Amino acid sequence: MDKLLSLLGLAKKAGRLVSGEEPVGAAAGAHDARLILFASDAAENSLRRGRHFAEAGDCLWAQLPADKEALGRAVGRPTCAMLALTDIGFAEAAGKRLAAVDAERYGALAERLGVKAARSAERKEERKQHDKNSRAGKKRNKK
Repeated sequence: MDKLLSLLGLAKKAGRLVSGEEPVGAAAGAHDARLILFASDAAENSLRRGRHFAEAGDCLWAQLPADKEALGRAVGRPTCAMLALTDIGFAEAAGKRLAAVDAERYGALAERLGVKAARSAERKEERKQHDKNSRAGKKRNKK
């Protein structure tokens, strides 16, 4: 669990994590959230709203085995009930660390995040190749 909390702190420093209900809702609404995480002792109302954010933003969510205080310490706040990772690489790494803690509970989440990360990498490579072809003036072959 410590490795996951360290990863969340790193994501915060990198600017790839938002914490709190309103910022998470805004990130999910803008389709920037990749994974929404909840503290184990988050209020039911917060969980309900967060799941709605995840649905609206087409992202995954999970409830962590860490409480609000531990989650807050990891991201530099007194407490934190809800946060969102906005980078697919950090989200995939978080999923892997969760699966290492409890494979039965988080294995499917880690697998889905791995698929999403692979698709994201493919799209990034395609954009890179497209930009390279556009600059070089390469034209498509017509059949």
